[in-house]
Amino acid sequence: MEIIVVLGRVLFASFANVFQKQLAHQHHHPLFIVMVSYLGLATISLPLLGWIPINDLSQAFWLNIIFAALFDMAGTIFLVLSLSKTDLSVFGPLNAYKVVISMGLAMLFLHEIPSGQGFLGIAIIIIGSSFLLPTPKQQQKSQHRLHLLLVDKGVQYRFLSILLFSIGTLPLKNAVMTGQALATTVFWCLIGLPLAILSYQLFNRKPNEQNLLTQLKPALSQFSALSVMMFLMQYTTMLVLSQRMIAYSLALFQLSMVLQVFLGYQVFQERHFKRRLGACFVMVAGSLLVLKA
Repeated sequence: MEIIVVLGRVLFASFANVFQKQLAHQHHHPLFIVMVSYLGLATISLPLLGWIPINDLSQAFWLNIIFAALFDMAGTIFLVLSLSKTDLSVFGPLNAYKVVISMGLAMLFLHEIPSGQGFLGIAIIIIGSSFLLPTPKQQQKSQHRLHLLLVDKGVQYRFLSILLFSIGTLPLKNAVMTGQALATTVFWCLIGLPLAILSYQLFNRKPNEQNLLTQLKPALSQFSALSVMMFLMQYTTMLVLSQRMIAYSLALFQLSMVLQVFLGYQVFQERHFKRRLGACFVMVAGSLLVLKA
């Protein structure tokens, strides 16, 4: 059953990223994409409140879920910004850095200490990521591949999203251990909606001349599919986090990297397929070393 949940999470996350990138290509502002997707998440979540024993939820649960929703909503904004500026076949493999950041945070706050094999896996992830970009041009020969990757704006947004998601994973795991998977997912969605609306109102400096309904109508089916994928992704994430340590849970999710490289090639006709697939397998190997440590 666990492998089915993990594979489901991989599929839901990957196709959610495809919808987010397609909507960004249609010139929807990232803040608008995030706000509407959270509106869809709230619409799915409200009918499920009747299944949740709200009175039994502890104060610790509410504190953790509020912090988790805040960090994850901010992470989603930078995730969509990254997808609007970089290829899916680069974006996907960078997900392996969740293992690196989350392991460090888990060591500091949860005392989850990895073995030497875990640290070796981290080194392999970093080395593999340096091959995601094509061979540097003649005028860039003096710059290392890893440096060229790190100065890319879309990659920087991706790292910010990973950092925020990784920090959010800590209170998220605490919430799911006290409130169970369904309650954590539902209130993650509901608390995220006002935060997303507030972010859109405060930070959208390039308002579209069309009203929100006019923007939404042509892409309603895509936004609806995105919300469903995000809800299922979050629920399956909660199921896995309730059973495994954080660093190893995130290592399992790296299986989506290979799928995203294929989706980038097939859906968006992205270049450098073989190079990125090879880099992806190296990074998967690093993630598996962490998982098997």
